[in-house]
Amino acid sequence: MKDTLFCRMVRFYVDGFRSMTWGRALWALIVLKLFVMFCVLKVFFFPDVLARRAGPGGEGDYVASELVGRMPSHE
Repeated sequence: MKDTLFCRMVRFYVDGFRSMTWGRALWALIVLKLFVMFCVLKVFFFPDVLARRAGPGGEGDYVASELVGRMPSHE
């Protein structure tokens, strides 16, 4: 059976991850940091302002009114 480029690449990475010593701990640390950044920090520091200020179904009207209201006047 002929090895395709994809099969050789997959085997290369699988063998590399299998033989890692510190790599597993570092990957676990990276995954933990990504979880904290995207899940925990989003909840506390980035509230859903659009849902709070515009009612359900009124998001488009709210955004349009904010954009028109913030346009500089050219008189």
